[in-house]
Amino acid sequence: MFEQALKNIDDILRADNAGSALDYIEQTSWILFLKYLDDLEKDKEKSARLAGKKYKYILSPEFRWQVWACPKTADGKIDHHKAMDGDDLKDFVNNKLFPYLKKFRVEDSNTIENKIGEIFHELKNKIQSGYSLRNILDIVDKLHFQTNEEKHELSHLYESKIQNMGNAGRDGGQYYTPRPLIKTIVKVVDPNLGETIYDGACGSAGFLVEAFNYLTEQREKLSSKEWDVLQTKTFFGKEKITLPYIIGVMNMILHGIETPNIKHKNTLSENLADIQEKDRYDLVIANPPFGGKERPEVQQNFPIKTGETAFLFLQHFIKILKAGGRAGIVIKNTFLSNTDNASVSLRKLLLENCNLHTVLDLPGGAFQGAGVKTVVLFFEKGAPTKKVWFYQLNLTRNLGKGNPLNENDLVEFVELQKTKADSTNSWSIDVKNVDQNTFDLSVKNPNKNDEVVLRESKEILEEMRKLDGENGEILDNIKKLL
Repeated sequence: MFEQALKNIDDILRADNAGSALDYIEQTSWILFLKYLDDLEKDKEKSARLAGKKYKYILSPEFRWQVWACPKTADGKIDHHKAMDGDDLKDFVNNKLFPYLKKFRVEDSNTIENKIGEIFHELKNKIQSGYSLRNILDIVDKLHFQTNEEKHELSHLYESKIQNMGNAGRDGGQYYTPRPLIKTIVKVVDPNLGETIYDGACGSAGFLVEAFNYLTEQREKLSSKEWDVLQTKTFFGKEKITLPYIIGVMNMILHGIETPNIKHKNTLSENLADIQEKDRYDLVIANPPFGGKERPEVQQNFPIKTGETAFLFLQHFIKILKAGGRAGIVIKNTFLSNTDNASVSLRKLLLENCNLHTVLDLPGGAFQGAGVKTVVLFFEKGAPTKKVWFYQLNLTRNLGKGNPLNENDLVEFVELQKTKADSTNSWSIDVKNVDQNTFDLSVKNPNKNDEVVLRESKEILEEMRKLDGENGEILDNIKKLL
């Protein structure tokens, strides 16, 4: 039901020319959100009535779904006499509905009311035709989010749409990290109920959603107090760009977190010196954007100055972790060996302040559309690194759109990582044997024998002289024959 409905909505948006393909999920999101909110309020009203209480609706009557979007007749069908369409509907949405919803925004408040205000403060209706919007509303009205099965199906499809958006082009790729990799990172970091989990570059909130799934799957039943901790005191994120911020909020809501603690702000605009103990988190899991070039005024917020976005994020993550806190961070593999001052200083900072216990080396193509190789750094804050365990993911196929990374690819890594065992694909290095001037941590698998052995220059020159001598003898013999 949901899959066909979302396909039909995409077809309508495409015919309407409602922005680019990357905008479709944004436009679908705000409509789904308002329908979800309507179902949520109906559930709360029903629960209040059973408890002998009265429920106060968040939205005023004229802005509730069943009034403006899909008014019904007594037999439950769309009331075409009351339902707006065409210019009337478009004008209502643009000039009344959106301005009304924006007013719910309240600074430093994490209520569902404030989340409504934040979402619509950043949004703009891009559906050009009121008739197209009418068709979409009619489709969404038939969707329901009241059972766990319904929510699970929709959240799964929503994730698929995010993935497709991420694969649509370079701009969209920043929003999506392969789900098998996220699940693996979460498994290794192993969050526990009661710990705070943070992603300062959360995009579509895939890491936070997967951590939520991991925690709920670990327990058969949660008490009301434990559920409240999960809902309000566990997951935290920040996102700079509007579209992924909106999608991230919606993604978490559809997965069961009613008031996501996601802020729409630039993490790198915060001065590291201002971070206090109360600001720190138990876990950091993230795939920060890399390749960006940050302005000099942003770099002033960090002790190690660099224009590389990912390197600034890594400094932020180290600083914002609590003592004993754990992290799983995706970063370019060149971080391990670059010789510029910032890279060397950052490796030194990481090794001296954290226990970098595991490095997962990913093959090219792990991130579809991205032309760089990446590694995942797993570390704990508070003690220096003594030994680093490396795992090189060597696959028998090339990764790409038709052959994406899957969970089975990472099974051996997860199993071996528990004991940091050596294998064909894994090994350990002692940090005291690392060059103390460069702190080079290049991935060099000592267990693979198929690399080409490079010969010494002296040996190559000697062979060249020998060949020259042989060539001379051959020429002399040819002259004698002439």
